[in-house]
Amino acid sequence: MTTSNIAPQQGSLFEAESAVDAIARSMLDQLLSDSRLYHQSQGYKDLLDFVVRLRNFAPFNAMLLQLQKPGLSYAASVRDWRERFDRHPKEGARPLLILWPFGPVALVYDLMDTDGKPLPEDTASFSATGLIDAQRMASFMPLIAKKHVVCNWFDAGDSNAGAICVVSRAVAPKEVTRYQVSINRNHVPNVQFATLAHELSHLFLGHLGSDTQLNIPQRRRLPHQEREIEAESVAYLVCKRNGVAPKSETYLAAHVSAQTKANDIDLYQVMRAAGQVETLLGLTAHTKFDRP
Repeated sequence: MTTSNIAPQQGSLFEAESAVDAIARSMLDQLLSDSRLYHQSQGYKDLLDFVVRLRNFAPFNAMLLQLQKPGLSYAASVRDWRERFDRHPKEGARPLLILWPFGPVALVYDLMDTDGKPLPEDTASFSATGLIDAQRMASFMPLIAKKHVVCNWFDAGDSNAGAICVVSRAVAPKEVTRYQVSINRNHVPNVQFATLAHELSHLFLGHLGSDTQLNIPQRRRLPHQEREIEAESVAYLVCKRNGVAPKSETYLAAHVSAQTKANDIDLYQVMRAAGQVETLLGLTAHTKFDRP
């Protein structure tokens, strides 16, 4: 084959890669734009109105609620939920105790433990809609365990979604590094999936350190804001590509500034990590080719 025959094919390949790069950066630019505008959105205004209507707690009672259910966002009495919000505690919901002016204690219920009339869209700290159910979430656990990642399902309030940490780090050639990902058991499966994708993103982006067995680079020294933008960008791509719509812009609102652009993100690392997360969770759709 002559050089003149090869050049057009290489040019087409580079053009295709450039187009993919442009599409990816366009998606991330839109995500960052939505994050910057979130504070001005109607959803945020509805959230503030909801907080204004919610019953106030004295500081000491607020401390008691946080001790009983860390990460709790909102709580109210049965009467308040019924009269103000047309909601009621779920069957078997666990009540929370506060001190009461006219008696020893009173019972209140967390937002997550109630059913009834829908609340403003952005009332919950984390939200996502899509195709993931409890059975699908359970199917991911054996897959991550194969890579020495164990899951800890913890009980917490709405504002605490999850975390990931190193349990033990390999020091000898034949040893493996072990990890633990923690996920709020009270969240719905779609939110749990978004949390799992986000926390695994921290792992594969190298935010926990390098892991040669998992082909993970060393990128621990990035500022916290950069790490969160990268991880949520990966989670956003993984979720959207697999039928889940996370509210990533609400999460990133605290990390994205007016100057943040998609060009500030290491797109190669984001795309590489997104591919690794999808592969780990068995979500990769392999393209089939005819034999030459």
